[in-house]
Amino acid sequence: MIHLKSPRDIEGLRRSADLVGRALTEVARRIRPGVVTAELDRVAEEIIRDAGARPAFKGYTVPGADPFPATLCMSVNDVVVHGIPGDYALEEGDIVSVDCGVELDGYFGDFAYTFGVGEITEEKAALLSATKQSLLDGISYGLEGNRLGDIGHAVQSFCEARGYGVVRDLVGHGIGRRMHEDPQVPNYGRRGTGKKLRAGMTLCVEPMITAGTPDVVVDEDRWTVRTADGQPAAHFEHMIAVRKGGAPDVLSSFESIEAVLADAGMFVPGSEGVSVQPY
Repeated sequence: MIHLKSPRDIEGLRRSADLVGRALTEVARRIRPGVVTAELDRVAEEIIRDAGARPAFKGYTVPGADPFPATLCMSVNDVVVHGIPGDYALEEGDIVSVDCGVELDGYFGDFAYTFGVGEITEEKAALLSATKQSLLDGISYGLEGNRLGDIGHAVQSFCEARGYGVVRDLVGHGIGRRMHEDPQVPNYGRRGTGKKLRAGMTLCVEPMITAGTPDVVVDEDRWTVRTADGQPAAHFEHMIAVRKGGAPDVLSSFESIEAVLADAGMFVPGSEGVSVQPY
């Protein structure tokens, strides 16, 4: 069942998204070669708990797996999503998706950003930029009266035209007083198909894009999802609310994250000027 949100609900979701942004911005300040992923996870959890919230991922369960043990999903290089922070020290040239979820005052926040660690290759930079911009392009179709297939088609068309793989085994989702609500939000599809978008729908749009095959495999821990061919993957996610008669309201923000990256001279995806074309 799809739950339409009131203006009060949407403001609650915005506050939760803001807290996620604060945690990811602190991660951005600390990402560098040599930093251990578990340390970044500890910092994020401290920020969330100090704000009176709880890490939404920690303890989350799915059939066949132990409860997720961390605050962040940290997915390095060929890991698409759900990587578990641990004793791995990030290396020069890595890319790492950092996905964070919180529950604050009964509302969930959930979004993700993929970082380059130090100097990354042009190929990885292009993958990050294309993935981020496919997200922005998909969001632009989150209009009342459009359909979920319009969002997925925009993401798929943008990425596949550039030779990238669009993961089909994993999708975005609704969000509200539960972290994962209906509807599912695929990153592929046909225009004019799928659920019709209505004002008050709140969605997490999250392209998961690969440099090679779209096929994925899951590690023995039943969480870590990797590309089947070992090629790198990128993942960006925003929370949006569908509005009556207007552009979608993007509840999450990359602004503070990217300000930190720019100030540190680190790579900001999209800074090379990759253009987004309407479909």
